[in-house]
Order: sequence, then C-alpha cells, then structure tokens
Amino acid sequence: MTQVRVRFAPSPTGFLHIGGVRTALFNWLFARQQKGTFVLRIEDTDQSRSTDESIHAILQGMKWVGLDWDEGPFRQTERMELYRHHALTLLDQGQAYWCVCKAQELEARRKEAEAKGLSPRYDGRCRNLGITEPTEEAALRFKAPQDGQTVVDDLIKGKIVFDNAVVDDLIILRSNGYPTYNFSVVVDDALMQMTHVIRGDDHLTNTPRQVPIFQALGFPVPRFGHLPMILGSDKTRLSKRHGATSIMAYKDMGYLPEAMVNYLVRLGWSHGDQEVFSRDELIEKFSWNHVQKSPAVFNPNKLLWMNAEYIKASLPSQVAQALVPLLEQTDLKEELKDVTPEWLAQLVVLVKERAKTLVEMVEWVRPYFGPVASFEEAAAKKFLTPDNAPILSKLVERFEGFPVFEKVEWEAAFKKLVEEEGVKMGQLAQPVRVALTGRTASPGLFEVMEVLGRDRTLLRLRRGVARAKEGPS
Repeated sequence: MTQVRVRFAPSPTGFLHIGGVRTALFNWLFARQQKGTFVLRIEDTDQSRSTDESIHAILQGMKWVGLDWDEGPFRQTERMELYRHHALTLLDQGQAYWCVCKAQELEARRKEAEAKGLSPRYDGRCRNLGITEPTEEAALRFKAPQDGQTVVDDLIKGKIVFDNAVVDDLIILRSNGYPTYNFSVVVDDALMQMTHVIRGDDHLTNTPRQVPIFQALGFPVPRFGHLPMILGSDKTRLSKRHGATSIMAYKDMGYLPEAMVNYLVRLGWSHGDQEVFSRDELIEKFSWNHVQKSPAVFNPNKLLWMNAEYIKASLPSQVAQALVPLLEQTDLKEELKDVTPEWLAQLVVLVKERAKTLVEMVEWVRPYFGPVASFEEAAAKKFLTPDNAPILSKLVERFEGFPVFEKVEWEAAFKKLVEEEGVKMGQLAQPVRVALTGRTASPGLFEVMEVLGRDRTLLRLRRGVARAKEGPS
C-alpha cells in the first residue's frame, strides 16, 4: 500500500481561520494515524493579496495548536517554472490552447449568456483556432473533456458524478505568466505525490476541473475528501459577526491549544458519546467514516466548557506556563519576575476550578501577587468595620503564635476562635477573605493562606485590622 501523503495548503491572504485549522487537523490526524506524511504548502500566487505577515500568522497558528509538518513549508511563488513547464507540456500535447479573447469581451459574453439563461462558461471561441504565436495578452486554456462524466469517490460525501458538458476550458496560465489556482494545485499535488486531498467542500466544484488535468498530465488522481463547512449559530458561513474566527484570537482570549484542537475535531467528527480526547486518542480513533456529511455549527459556549475542562485537567505547570504571556501584558509584569514557576503552578491549582479561560484566570490570580492586595471598596466597607476589628486582632495574635504555616493548626485555631466568640463561621471568614484578597469571593481561606505563606498572610491580616479600625472613610 502506498504511504499516505496529505497536505494543508492555505492562501496567505489574512489570519489563519479556525475552519482552516480544522482542515489541517483532519489531514494531520490521518497522516499520523497512517504513519504517513503531512505537508504544509503556502499557495501564494495571488500576488495582490498574499503577504509575508499572513504567512507568519499561518505558521504561528499551526505551531500554537501543535500541528507539526513533515515537509515544507513550500511556497508556490518559488515553483513558478514547474507550472509553466507543465502548462506548455499540455500545449505541446494538444491538450491546451492559446486564447486571445480580451477581458472585456469575455465579460460581455458572460453577461449575454446569463441574460439568455445559459451557462456563463467560456464558449470555446479560440479552442480550434490553432494559435501558435499569441499576443502578449494571450492566456493558455486547458481543453476540458466536453462529454462523458467525471466520477469522484469522495471519502466523506460518497460517490459524486459531474457532467463534463458543464465544465469549461479554464485558464491554466494567465497572460502575465502566472498559473491559476486550479492548475498550480494540480501540479503541486501531483509532484508532491499526494495520495489524498482533504479540503473544505467550498472546493468541491473545483474537483471536476482538476481531475482531467491530473489525467492529461499522466499523473495518478488522488482520493478526494470534502469537509462540510463550519456555520455560525444562524446557519450561515462562520464569519466575524459570529465572533472571533482567527485561531490566534483564541490564544489571546485565554484558550488552551489542546482545548481548541479537541473542540475543532468534534466539529463534524465523533466517536460514540466521548467528548474529551487526548491527542493520542484522537490519532488512534480518527476515521473518515465518522466525519459527518452535513455542516457543523460553531458553539462558543461548548468551546468555553471544553476549555474549562482542559484547564481543570491539565498539569498545573502547563497551565502556568501558558498563563505567563498573559500576565506579562498586565501591570503584574514586574511582580511576575519575583515568582517561581513552582509557586505559579501552586496558584493555578488554587484557582483553576473557577476560571474558564486564562484571561479569567489572570483576574483570579491578581490578588496573590505582591505583598498586599488592593481592597475592593464595597467589600472593605461591608466587612472591614470597627465591629470586626477585635475578632480579627485576636485571630492575628493566635496565628502569630505559630512559627510556620500548618493548615491543620491554623484551621483549628480559626474554628476555636469562632466558637469562643459565639459567631457564625461566615462572620469571621468574610472579613478575613477581604483582608487577604481584597475581595468577597476566593478559594478556600486556608488554601489561600498556604499560597500566600505565613508572612504575607499575617501582613495582609494586620493591614485588614488597621483598615477595620479606621472604619468607613
């Protein structure tokens, strides 16, 4: 059996779309499962729209989600002579011809055909003229078969039959010497020995145009598979109006790459009722038989749930590492220099049940940086009051009697003080929480103290006592 070779071939005309990432992901999973080869090719022949910034964005996005490639990245602009050579080969074989129709003429004929209810395809006016010395404005057209059918056994959609009578003689080489998409992609897929071409079903109509070119050039035709589109909640094609569509925007919003991969692969593929998969499980279980034929609907809430699950399940050190770039963009950047990776991982453990994204986690960890936390004014006015100052002072005295922080001892002292004072747990817990974190919501108090350590816990409690004695300002 021939070794599987697949490719992801984006055009660098903007950011890397999450739909493109899903296409790349399915190809990558298939290659890894079959121990095949995954090729990255940049289709940058559209000089008016392709940019180096977009190429960088594609590579950056692929690396972030962990889709490594075995060959490439190749750039079509570095392969121009190959396309011209194969185009002229078709001309020499009588399977292509020069077309001297001007753009204005073609447009006029197209409108005329549409007005008559006819197909707007090229009418073949230059097909049999035998032009050998074309003008500078001439383009090279492929002689498409005019009868019969092109049959595609699609990996996802099944058998599809195209009538060759509706396929026109497409341009393969423009008058400026640049190849068209449908030609360059065939030459690349053929020379790179692609065994399978898996792409979005917006390319389905290109397939009956491309298959005859493979055959005319004498190359094997790869197996095709066309993935249904990703739709927004209103069942239209996913776009910016539905939310972010750039894969790197999700990094900026605090999503983990593992969660994005898991969510995107589940957009149109399933394995029983299982929702969460490790990378190895995806490789093992992936099958084209379980890729759905209908479009998938992007659900931001489901993605958010998936991300929260990954934050909870991932190694704290891994989450902490992903958190650092976001922290460096805040006013905590300088304080971040004084913390260890181990302490940050400990902090992640403290808050990971509460944060659905890393951006949310930044806000949850904010109170734990620096010697003291900023008081939320409403919280301080409500709980750090003169009435609470005496019991807070007694708690500080008892904690000061312990030379080190021991959770069991400190918690026992806290409960004993509550009993002695005849108050409810919350009557002491809330003032302590505000003193320690500046907020009315936090993880467990003694877990908070453990992360802060003995000295900072006492410092913050003493500051809370001072604020309580002051009363409302």
